[in-house]
Amino acid sequence: MLDFISAVITRALFILVSLTGVWRVTWVKKDHNYWFLTFLFLPLVVEMIITLKSRKGQDYKWFSPPIFLFLISIIPSIWILELHHQQDKFSDLKCKNLVSSENLRKVIALNKTLGNGSLTNYLKHFNQVLSSVCSNDWILALHQILLILLILGKWLLPLGGGVTRDELSQLLLIFVGTAADILEFTSETLSDVKTDVFSRENSPQLVYIILAVWTWSMLQFPLHLAVVNSKPDSEGEHGVQEMSLMTKHSTDMWSILEALFIQDGPFLVVRLTVMTYYEVFHQMLVFFAIKNFLVVILNLYRLVVLCQGSSRRVSRDTAIP
Repeated sequence: MLDFISAVITRALFILVSLTGVWRVTWVKKDHNYWFLTFLFLPLVVEMIITLKSRKGQDYKWFSPPIFLFLISIIPSIWILELHHQQDKFSDLKCKNLVSSENLRKVIALNKTLGNGSLTNYLKHFNQVLSSVCSNDWILALHQILLILLILGKWLLPLGGGVTRDELSQLLLIFVGTAADILEFTSETLSDVKTDVFSRENSPQLVYIILAVWTWSMLQFPLHLAVVNSKPDSEGEHGVQEMSLMTKHSTDMWSILEALFIQDGPFLVVRLTVMTYYEVFHQMLVFFAIKNFLVVILNLYRLVVLCQGSSRRVSRDTAIP
């Protein structure tokens, strides 16, 4: 019963956050046709029904369909908001910061409005508060809520078959570090695009590149390959000696591949492009580029160590009569 409730609550939170993104797109674009983006929620609802009936709400071992479908439902809204903000970036000059004391006072004043007036007046006042918030703050909040909910959602989802509590705890810790790196990449790099350094002809191209790399990096969250152990239990058998490197060190290999091709490798390429082609150069950009470079080099070094260790083991086993 607890698994059933956890599965339903988690997916309901996914749909609620995605619905908030669609509402924001509709409000910004002033076009009700964007409500059709809610059709992207249907696969998540269908998956929930099928999972609850066939698996009692339990997730899968290697792959998490609800997290993947949640990304499908919210990523298009974030793309639209980012591109719209890039085209109308000067609108932030007329807006107010989300954490300003004035906006906080307006939010507190909503209680008085609700007590002294009707629900209609309350909604109008609430809409005025929301409309005064900068678009960039809205987008950043969606990025933050998305990443936090991915971590909490994976924690709340019932464990899949074969996944231990220890593996789940490792996966959640990896998710926290991954989410921090992704948020730093999008916020820092997109903020460089929104400066006057870029011409209006070149900046949209880089926005597409950054959003594409960001979307690609988000695919780490539905995958559990870097943590879930696939090695057989019969370590003492002779057949284990003949296993491939990928089979013996599956978690290490997947972790290396994710760093090289899904996160730090693409992040490094984008940052080097920003510094060389677009000639943007500042302290934080250089620091994070160096960090990505070190991660890539260290993962390559780790790969070499694993390959050499496997070669020595094979040579030693061959030499034994």
